[in-house]
Amino acid sequence: MRHGVKLNHLGRTASHRKALMSNMASSLIKHKRITTTVAKAKALRVYVEPLLTKSKSDTVHNRRTVFSYLRDKDAIIELFGVVAQKIADRPGGYTRILKLGNRMGDNADMAMIELVDFNEFILAKPAKPAKKTTRRGKTKATTKVESVEPTSESTEETKSEE
Repeated sequence: MRHGVKLNHLGRTASHRKALMSNMASSLIKHKRITTTVAKAKALRVYVEPLLTKSKSDTVHNRRTVFSYLRDKDAIIELFGVVAQKIADRPGGYTRILKLGNRMGDNADMAMIELVDFNEFILAKPAKPAKKTTRRGKTKATTKVESVEPTSESTEETKSEE
């Protein structure tokens, strides 16, 4: 029974789990979206959201605290630069988990975890088509189709060619 167990151990030792979460968090920050299993994505969300909250205030203490978790200078630069600016006004919920289905080899549930503010497809609002204005009370202009009758000259030419 797992009474009160809040951490998913993911079938790994503590050091392996810590390295896994650090690497996945660095990849998520660098690439803005990664594909993994649902269990790892849910564990990563718990791991990375407090780091994203710390990045909103750029102090030396916060940088060192986040670096102790991530151990990747490029990810720290990206996190405190680009990512922190985008999430500055968001009060929480920085990540989104989208389920993708099952993996072909072992039928594991797969998911994509992404940073919410970096999804261009959802953020780009589709352009609304211009509304057609209708004038009520007026009838539409009707166009008369004129019947084209063959002239007598064209019929005579065809008869003579035969």
